[in-house]
Amino acid sequence: MIQDPTPKRTELSELGEFGLIDRLTAGLKPFNASTLKGVGDDCAVIDQGDHLTLVTKDLLLEGVHFDLSYAPLKHLGYKAAAVNISDIVAMNGKAEQMLVGISVSSRFSVEALEELYSGIRLACERYKVDLVGGDTTSSVAGLFISVTVIGRVSKEEVVYRNTARENDLICVSGDLGGAYMGLLLLEREKQVFKANPDMQPDLAGNDYILERQLKPEPRTDILEKLKKAGVKPTAMIDISDGLASEIIHISRDSGLGCRIYENKIPIDIVTADVAAEFEIDPTTAAMNGGEDYELLFTASVNDYDKLKDIKGIHIIGHMTEKVEGEYLISNGGNLYPIMAQGFDHMKE
Repeated sequence: MIQDPTPKRTELSELGEFGLIDRLTAGLKPFNASTLKGVGDDCAVIDQGDHLTLVTKDLLLEGVHFDLSYAPLKHLGYKAAAVNISDIVAMNGKAEQMLVGISVSSRFSVEALEELYSGIRLACERYKVDLVGGDTTSSVAGLFISVTVIGRVSKEEVVYRNTARENDLICVSGDLGGAYMGLLLLEREKQVFKANPDMQPDLAGNDYILERQLKPEPRTDILEKLKKAGVKPTAMIDISDGLASEIIHISRDSGLGCRIYENKIPIDIVTADVAAEFEIDPTTAAMNGGEDYELLFTASVNDYDKLKDIKGIHIIGHMTEKVEGEYLISNGGNLYPIMAQGFDHMKE
């Protein structure tokens, strides 16, 4: 029997981003007892004896994660730092150190990179994170930014994404969908400008959603409010890929199902108005838009009285048995399966 000499080729789009991660990391076993958590959460978790060290990393590519035609370099630097700090926050920890690597082409000047770093430094100053090193290389084209953040959390306070429990409340901070609508607005004005460079961008009245897209903030304030109220989340994740994707992570990693109520999802009025302009359901923007960097967490139903009056926290559903599946209950009372439809790097 003649075997086909051509090796099997699997396209990246067949697996998608998370499928690819699962494929590449299948069977990984730690060699060191200090490695408590590797792939599969917002951060790696390392046992340091009297505390846990948290480590996270992000890679941002021009043309994929950001567009310099409308993303100011200072804002870009701030965002690159902030989204990594947010991962530490999602583990209930405190970010302490940061390393930044950049690969840059000759089209960028020294002054341009100083502007980028001014945003990184501003985020570090705001969240009391030390910029301790990194690397700088040349690239053939474009700008690449790699950020690693190291944080700390006590063993008693760490929160994972796979530890939700049946009947837990599902909670979210802030409001959702704004970052996505800000992105659509910027993209629309970019196309208008390309068609007619004499046209000025029409962005008036949309400062809130533009800031949500260009300058997100890690919700360290929410951790402070929860601690003050005496509430420790049972599971937590930050919303980078949309509410749908993140609740699926918590549900499936915890071996549970969930119910989210559409009328409980917090959506800002500006987000809703701009969604109407684009003929998009605001709930769709909230469920699948991503980049809000709010906290999605579960908490004991016994903490309801402590949570219900905390400003900036919304109870939007509850966890169920796994067999009950993951569903959104619409305003009309209908059940719709929750599906992760946010941005996938390997499928787009």
